[in-house]
Amino acid sequence: MHENRPGTARERLLAAALDLFAEHGVSGTSLQMIADRLGVTKAAVYHQFQSKDDIVLAVIDPALSRLGPIADHAEAQRGHVARRDTVLHGVVDLVVEFRKVSATLSFDPVVMRLVRAHPALRSLQRIRRLLGGTAPDPGSRVRMAVLSGGLMMAGADPAVIRLDDEDYRDHLLAAARRILVR
Repeated sequence: MHENRPGTARERLLAAALDLFAEHGVSGTSLQMIADRLGVTKAAVYHQFQSKDDIVLAVIDPALSRLGPIADHAEAQRGHVARRDTVLHGVVDLVVEFRKVSATLSFDPVVMRLVRAHPALRSLQRIRRLLGGTAPDPGSRVRMAVLSGGLMMAGADPAVIRLDDEDYRDHLLAAARRILVR
């Protein structure tokens, strides 16, 4: 198994891949480009990962793997408002921590394909339910779509890119709460 500490060959490879994905998209980034960015051979990249999909999964998995614990923690709360607030805090913290990943990969077709097949998709559906996103009325569905899309895109907007994490988190939470108010 590969080490997962910052500074390891694996972490440097993932950082280089994320930078290249931001510049060229996942489909426009080759394993050779990643190797060239790192100054290593393509064989060295293959030593760490068997495919580009494996690299993409390794980039997004730390965020996706946190969805289940967020939903678990929220489901343990008493009352709809407490569950919703717990989910909002958890998801906003996730967006803040992984803003570069989200801004870079949220709407990439390769990433969307991989996420649709990822086990974390069930946790994402749980989170939507906890936020009230399964209500049958059109207004609830639209609010959930605005909230989901807004949170994913917030990290990519140049107007907020320089906000420090605390301000960014506070403003995301406030905006999310306003969107969810019925």
